Amino acid sequence: MSSIMKGTTDNGLLLPEPDEDGAPFWEFAARGELRVQGCADCHALRFPPRPCCPRCRSFAGEWRRMSGRGHLWSYVLPHPPLLPAYAQQAPYNVVVVELADAPRIRLVGNVVAAPDAPLDSVDPARLRIGAPLRVAFTELAEGVTVPRWLLERP
Repeated sequence: MSSIMKGTTDNGLLLPEPDEDGAPFWEFAARGELRVQGCADCHALRFPPRPCCPRCRSFAGEWRRMSGRGHLWSYVLPHPPLLPAYAQQAPYNVVVVELADAPRIRLVGNVVAAPDAPLDSVDPARLRIGAPLRVAFTELAEGVTVPRWLLERP
């Protein structure tokens, strides 16, 4: 995978800045795979990624493929003042998604109408805690792909 650019996209959206432990998450996302780090010894999943298992303290890690399904655990609708690129799309949603196959694993993202749709593409009135979601991947910049979420039943 090409190196992940730091900073912002051409239109001013922020790009992820992965560290050594989290880099595989972004590499899998670029391939359209949602994977979560797990312990190779006790098999506990963990997110965010880190070098040591908080359960058994093992340094043996692995990346397990997830189904890409989850549900809306929480959300917020940011309003200005925001960075200019985000203020133009406000109000948009920022969600916490609990994964169906790993109930204690929660990821932050956005619910959008389609993978490449703008952040404000879903009417906030359609968001409900517990709503079923599925992952979609969006290339924000060359070599930078992020997971976003689609309502399972639009």
